[in-house]
Amino acid sequence: MNENQTEAMPSADRDVPYTDAVVQLTGEDGNAFLILGRVRLAILKSNHPELAEAFLQEAMKGDYDHLLQTCLSYVSVE
Repeated sequence: MNENQTEAMPSADRDVPYTDAVVQLTGEDGNAFLILGRVRLAILKSNHPELAEAFLQEAMKGDYDHLLQTCLSYVSVE
């Protein structure tokens, strides 16, 4: 992540996501690849599209629970 991306990201201790994107995930297939794709696309259409790559890198670092927590850090989930 470059300096501009770091500056654009809010503090990790805040309860608001990094972007203004909203993603419908409840009641949908829990496939991790589907979730990654939907959230990435929403980030690309958001106020911070430059964070899409950082999202993918972070989301794929852990297990399924880590993926979901990372999603909640980047987008609002419905």
